[in-house]
Amino acid sequence: MRRLPRLAFALIPLVLLTVAACTFGDSDIDSGGGQGFVAGDGSAQVIDAADRVAAPEIAGQTLTGAELALSDFAGEVVVLNLWASWCGPCRAEAPALQEVYTDSRSQGVMFVGINSKDQEAAAAAFESNFGITYPSLVDATGELQLAFYDSVPASSIPWTLVIDRDGLIAARVLGPSTYSALSDLVNEVAAER
Repeated sequence: MRRLPRLAFALIPLVLLTVAACTFGDSDIDSGGGQGFVAGDGSAQVIDAADRVAAPEIAGQTLTGAELALSDFAGEVVVLNLWASWCGPCRAEAPALQEVYTDSRSQGVMFVGINSKDQEAAAAAFESNFGITYPSLVDATGELQLAFYDSVPASSIPWTLVIDRDGLIAARVLGPSTYSALSDLVNEVAAER
């Protein structure tokens, strides 16, 4: 019986090292707000035409109180971005998203945000502070976010999807977008046909 306590005592450093590695490793759990979300590394991926799936139909109320559905933009390229005011990477990418939106509107590209699990006043302040001019759907419960579980990890924030003119998910960015990466994706999908 004396060996069991010694063995347990000997394993404590190994257990502590494992816990520390899981907690403080190169994980990107830095999205903030204590919401348990994970930020990706910003990697962008274009999806081959044969592998594209239809974007789920989502609809709801925007932060300004208007009704909006993804189907309102049928035939257009849509950039869909999940964000929250409490998310540090979301704040980092906001200027790039607005700039790509401004630069790509003439190509028939529409942007729609999904504001996830946020307080209305904080979300409105975020849009005002970053000069966001495209609409954002309110997703207080996370239901809209979960509609995309086949395309993005359920706990990932921010993420951005580019939906082609046929309503298929053509590209995605997990984590914060940059102007150059997102602009390249949008231009590539907008040029299709």
